[in-house]
Amino acid sequence: MASNYRVSYNVDLVFCVDATASMGGLLDMVKKNALCFHRDLADSMARKKKSIHQLRIRIVAFRDYKFDGKDAMMTTDFFTMPQETDLFERAVRGIEALGGGDDPEDGLEAMAYAIRSRWSEGGAGIKRRQVIVVWTDAPTHALGFGSVEKTYPREYMAKDFNELTSWWGDASDDGFMDNNAKRLLLYAPDLPFWNMISDNWDNVLHFPSEAGQGLNEVDYSEIIDTISNSI
Repeated sequence: MASNYRVSYNVDLVFCVDATASMGGLLDMVKKNALCFHRDLADSMARKKKSIHQLRIRIVAFRDYKFDGKDAMMTTDFFTMPQETDLFERAVRGIEALGGGDDPEDGLEAMAYAIRSRWSEGGAGIKRRQVIVVWTDAPTHALGFGSVEKTYPREYMAKDFNELTSWWGDASDDGFMDNNAKRLLLYAPDLPFWNMISDNWDNVLHFPSEAGQGLNEVDYSEIIDTISNSI
């Protein structure tokens, strides 16, 4: 007899989205599916005998501090879904694909914001998942490349890649995340520093993207399935 038992999760998702000009297609896809995202993820998980007790989503949209100044980084608080679906959709629709300057962007700064999110607590019989999803078709500057700019959040950033790596560690040590809960889904070119992350950090899935192509090869249903598999 088939079992109806389902594992239940508190899921925190942080979407780190490259918001530069070449990423318009990916952003349009995210905007188009914002209202149905919670339902689609829940349906995908149900097929895997898993369920969502609580889903929260946060957005970190990034560009380049040297080129874009105050428009280099947009961050939101977590949206609790489905109750705040309208607010989530409004935030997503407010992201415009523009700017960026040179080819590398400030993706590592976006990672720092994501890692230092205010993650939710677990509950009795409820497992936790802390999932960061990065979408970019660009290489990333080294941390601090744009730190000479007035808008750069020096007090909030890791000083270098090694410190950022320690932040990915367990919260009981120097990190900000739960080793058993954390996941990183990386849609990014096979270039430094993205490949250094996939080669050296734990709990990372790297889906190499074509540089400068806007992740046109990424399919929405595949994203939903990959996220649900990671939970």
